[in-house]
Amino acid sequence: MDLKQTKNGSIEIKGEKYEKMDNYIVDTGYGLERFVWASKGSPTIYDAVFPKVVNELMDLAGIEHSIDDPEYARIFSQNARMAGVMDISGQANLLQLRKKVAGSIGVTVEKLQSIMEPVETVYSITDHSRCLAFMFGDGIIPSNVKAGYLARLVLRRTLRMMKDLGINVPLSDIVEMQIKNLPEYPEFRERIDTIREIIDLEEEKYADTIERGSRLVRKTALHFKEKNEKMPLDELIQMYDTHGIPPEITRDVAKDVGVEVELPDTFYSLVAQKHNKAEKEELDEIVLDYPPTKRLYYETPESMEFEAEVLDVIENKIILDRTLFYPEGGGQPADHGTLSVNDYVATVADVQIINGVIVHETDSDYGFKKGDVVKGKLDRERRMAHARHHTATHIVNEAAKSVLGDHIWQTGAQKFADRARLDLTHFKRITDDEFREIELRANKSVMANIPVHIDWMDRVEAEKKYGFVLYQGGVPPGKEIRILRVGKDVEACGGTHVSNTGLIGPIKLIKTERIQDGVERIEYAAGEAAVNRWQERDELLNSSAYALRVSPEHLPDTVNRFFEEWKEYKKENERLKEELAEVRVKAMLGDAQDIGGLKVIARKIANADVEELIKAATEFSKNDDVVAVLASDRDGVRIVVAAGANAVKRGVNSGSIVREMSKLVGGGGGGKPSIAQGGGTDAGKIDEALEKGVEMVRNALGKD
Repeated sequence: MDLKQTKNGSIEIKGEKYEKMDNYIVDTGYGLERFVWASKGSPTIYDAVFPKVVNELMDLAGIEHSIDDPEYARIFSQNARMAGVMDISGQANLLQLRKKVAGSIGVTVEKLQSIMEPVETVYSITDHSRCLAFMFGDGIIPSNVKAGYLARLVLRRTLRMMKDLGINVPLSDIVEMQIKNLPEYPEFRERIDTIREIIDLEEEKYADTIERGSRLVRKTALHFKEKNEKMPLDELIQMYDTHGIPPEITRDVAKDVGVEVELPDTFYSLVAQKHNKAEKEELDEIVLDYPPTKRLYYETPESMEFEAEVLDVIENKIILDRTLFYPEGGGQPADHGTLSVNDYVATVADVQIINGVIVHETDSDYGFKKGDVVKGKLDRERRMAHARHHTATHIVNEAAKSVLGDHIWQTGAQKFADRARLDLTHFKRITDDEFREIELRANKSVMANIPVHIDWMDRVEAEKKYGFVLYQGGVPPGKEIRILRVGKDVEACGGTHVSNTGLIGPIKLIKTERIQDGVERIEYAAGEAAVNRWQERDELLNSSAYALRVSPEHLPDTVNRFFEEWKEYKKENERLKEELAEVRVKAMLGDAQDIGGLKVIARKIANADVEELIKAATEFSKNDDVVAVLASDRDGVRIVVAAGANAVKRGVNSGSIVREMSKLVGGGGGGKPSIAQGGGTDAGKIDEALEKGVEMVRNALGKD
């Protein structure tokens, strides 16, 4: 391999642009497992590499797997030989490929299918479950993006195949079986309880998805049936991507309602390719003919002032030969500050790095020229706030891992002057107890005053020593990478940091939330920002306690008591409103107009809220021959109209009446023929609106 995919590459392959790489990679294709297969002489590689798991699954599926039978073994070995030349790319038709294999072996395609399909499904479950053992053992959490998406895809496909074969054991049992057959990975065994919990939880989610999804598929299939069309592949992918509904479920449900479905044998490969292709947001290609900027923020990280030479000025952007200003990167915002020459001072509002060259964006395009020696001064408070939060990120990450488990993997982080956030893979919500424990452990690390070690190391040596856990925060470029060690946390990190954890100050965890399936976000503040958070909480607590005239420690009990009393008062209020509605109904029925045999009440009820109007109107409408047109001047104008059953049958429509009345008072409304509500802002026209309501009742009854 000697090409890399780029937006404007000069080499085109299958519609994608590539360019030559400096490094050439040789893929030998040895396939070490093939040596095991060759040495054992078994009909398939699965029987050679996974004999225990394959035999166990065959028993669970009730399949007679007689590889000692010469005829049986011959079919398997011939099929394996031919399988290597089968093209299963694109939308390959497996049946046609199977016919070719059957012809070369000398058996009917029906016999080949009856033998191979159930056994191949067992092989697939075996291979998939080993894949899951490695994915979950390495800390991947099922989700809807990136590697987590592939883990979920593999897991759900495995469950589907188990169902097809009638294997009624938890998938976690099979994955555990795989882990027990991997003695060279003891760390997987240490995580087995967490892995089982992840898989069991995913099984529950999958079952819920199937139950809900079947109804959605049926509705969609009926839509295609009405159009006399088959369900296209894009619809299956949409169902799977958006709702998690396996294509086999979609096919089966659609078939029940008489709709044909386009389902290629390579469906899962097509979906995986779609999600595995990262969408890259590339910077505009800017060619700067300057050497990489000397990064003083690494050489003298505690310095806040420096001198440098201006290499170029492009509008309001300044390029220096050296700088203390940290450019935005690694989830850390850029430093701010000033650049000055003679008596002219410009504010640095942003700093970016492009191809190793650091660009300072200022608030002015005047005052600097090539060759000037400028003085730079950083905003010290901003730099220190970022350094504290960046170092705190490593501490919180390690604390979360110690509390939640080794499967935790950082998927993103962002630091600000007043807070920071860390996104972590985790298969369920972080509990309150876990949240408090993470905060406690993080602060214990602060109080331990642990030194922060920073070293530049050869990439290969660093990977050998620490593994790929280095790249939790992303993969930095270059042969040499900057390694940061804080306690047990070791990462490749280019940010600014304090020299020991004691300089971070207190760490206050603010909140946790699930930002997507399988990813938890922890937000926190460090140093002065943490103190500010505590003071804000104290102020809220004290203000609330003062409002209730109690001390802060009595606030929870007092609030609970007030809440319970409020609920009781609300119930009592509802009861009184109902009683009041009954009294009003009895009082107003005596003043009702008789219009065409219906009793019509049109009344303004001063300062009544909409609930009171509705209760009164509802009470009126219990009488089949009554129409109630009610209004109130509370908060503008509130209108409610209700009609009894006979009134509705005779053409009285409460929704239409309310709509027209509301127009008169400058608003709108509507509802059902039996009851409707609306309102407006012009209380001076309430009487006119009531007259309009009565007039519409007369018109509906033909009593002009």
